[in-house]
Amino acid sequence: MTDPPAVGPSSPPGPVGGTPQRLRGGVLGMADIAAATMANVGPAMSFFFGFAFLASTAGVASPLTIVAAGIAVALLGNTLAEFSRAHPSAGSFITFVGKSFGPVSAVATALLAGLGYIIGMAAVIAISGGFVEITLHHYTGVDVPWIIWTLLLTGLSVVLMLRGVVVSTKWAGYFFGVEMVMLVVVSVAAIAGHRGHLSADPFLPGHISHGVTGLAAGFPLAVYLFIGWENSAALAEETENPRRNVGRAVFFSIATMTVSYILFSYATVTGFDYDVARLGHSRIPFIDVAQDTLGALAFVAYIGGLTSTLGVLIAGINSQARLVFNAGREGLLPSFFGYVHPTRRTPTNAIVTFAAISLLIIGGWGLGHLLGADGGPMNPVVFFTESSSLGSILILLVYLASNIALPVYYRRYRPKEFRTIRHLVLPAIGTLAILVPLYYLAKPGQPAPYSWFPVAALAALIGSIGYATLLVRRDPSLADRVGSVVADAD
Repeated sequence: MTDPPAVGPSSPPGPVGGTPQRLRGGVLGMADIAAATMANVGPAMSFFFGFAFLASTAGVASPLTIVAAGIAVALLGNTLAEFSRAHPSAGSFITFVGKSFGPVSAVATALLAGLGYIIGMAAVIAISGGFVEITLHHYTGVDVPWIIWTLLLTGLSVVLMLRGVVVSTKWAGYFFGVEMVMLVVVSVAAIAGHRGHLSADPFLPGHISHGVTGLAAGFPLAVYLFIGWENSAALAEETENPRRNVGRAVFFSIATMTVSYILFSYATVTGFDYDVARLGHSRIPFIDVAQDTLGALAFVAYIGGLTSTLGVLIAGINSQARLVFNAGREGLLPSFFGYVHPTRRTPTNAIVTFAAISLLIIGGWGLGHLLGADGGPMNPVVFFTESSSLGSILILLVYLASNIALPVYYRRYRPKEFRTIRHLVLPAIGTLAILVPLYYLAKPGQPAPYSWFPVAALAALIGSIGYATLLVRRDPSLADRVGSVVADAD
């Protein structure tokens, strides 16, 4: 039995009245959106390029940082699940914040979320080509510029997404399945190969470097490893029984990724014989462990990385473009983004624009490197860290607003269903958990370009609020259109 629709003011169904364009409803099951969510997380890609820094901050006990991040993300998962149970929407966080705080917050969140996800996806798009270049050079010695592979893979992924959500989601799931098999094979082999020297040290708090400070320093990156966990909510309109399945997919994905990352991190630390200094200087520690453990069979780790980047490309753009699409459909962003292909029922304009802007960001960043003091080409691995850091700040602000919004929403629209633990205590703890990575990403004294990221994020926040205020003054009917398209409404 499904929950009743959210109580609220009646509203016109589309940005200019009339019937809004809808995505194809009920074509995805819980397994589909869970697989797409985990593909969006991209455990191989995230872990390959993030764990060296994580280990250098938290030390031997870096797996405990992942445990802490998994708990924090689960708290955010509670917020998303509760919102989706009450008001499932392809708009996800944008709809949830807007329904709680009004149209200005909805437009501002749409701009922040769109910008944050596009910048974050630019990191993924760049590293997809970068990892192909690394793999080819390792096995053949051939050097084909990474940007060529990036353009090719992005183009193929966009074509696949435009064919329809069922096809693209299943392909993302296939890539994720291959990725996980490869990661588990390498991890088990590494642990078995060092079975005579296994230790519980990675799980003992006393082995965290610099105690709580070391744990907190690595916490932002540990949280970033999970980015994409929210994928399911944006697919709500195309999911059967979204009020139930979105929440289930979110928690299943977070739990699976937490356990997986613990396994991968333990295998990596063990593979380096607990030498964190040597691990921290490795470009891709997991690859080094695979080569040391499996020798010529280490190609399975490379396959895991390649399928991971493809899975993230498809699942990430698929879900995040739907947030932009819904904002265009409801008039929070230009109506151009609210277009749906008449046959395939895909948000064509939002998908293509999302990918195109990400590529422009990569080009602009690369031009900055060429014209900068160093005057050299952009390294896609370095860009991945830089771009994902800036995108994370904006995305974390959206997470923060959503946690604060949950108790407000349930008190306002569903007071009889309000539960103190679920709708107040857990989001409050989640809010505190989000403030930790925000502080470490924004704290002063960081080297360039990280030092100006907080300034850029603050400018984006102020600009978004200013634009939203002007837009709502020009069009007061926006208040009625926020969240007007419910995923499972007839």
